Amino acid sequence: MSLHTLHPERVDETRMQAYSTFGPLLIHALAQKLARCQGVRELDKIEQSLVRLVEETDVTSTDAEAMKEFAVELVVSTLRNAREHPDAKQDLEQIDERRTQGRSEDPDTLEEQLQSGLEDSFPASDPPAVVSTAITGGSKDIVGTDEVLRRMKEARRRQSETAG
Repeated sequence: MSLHTLHPERVDETRMQAYSTFGPLLIHALAQKLARCQGVRELDKIEQSLVRLVEETDVTSTDAEAMKEFAVELVVSTLRNAREHPDAKQDLEQIDERRTQGRSEDPDTLEEQLQSGLEDSFPASDPPAVVSTAITGGSKDIVGTDEVLRRMKEARRRQSETAG
């Protein structure tokens, strides 16, 4: 049945059913889109604005306060779901909120403070331990990576001389 074939007495009733059915779906879809594009912080602003709009709207009905409570419930739950959706864009941490009061923003000053802190921490209180092991029965010829590579190169050179 389309709007054109709808009985005139049922138009308002059908309109209200459409609003109550599709309104929440549309709000939910818009909130998710906003969360994906703008981030969670923007949802907080939208929520405050929508709740204020509901509270300030003059409704002439005996159930006006209950209607407003349901509307606020709809806004809050819809935006909470949008915030928790995996596709919601999470806002970057605000460094300004963590920054120490009075801390310099000048890179040169920060570099000086870092250097001063590093100088004060050296020499370390626990110097590196020197470990020596004694292996009975003689010593092995321990060589480093450079020596191993040099020996391999030398062996290849000798092998190519004898083959050629």
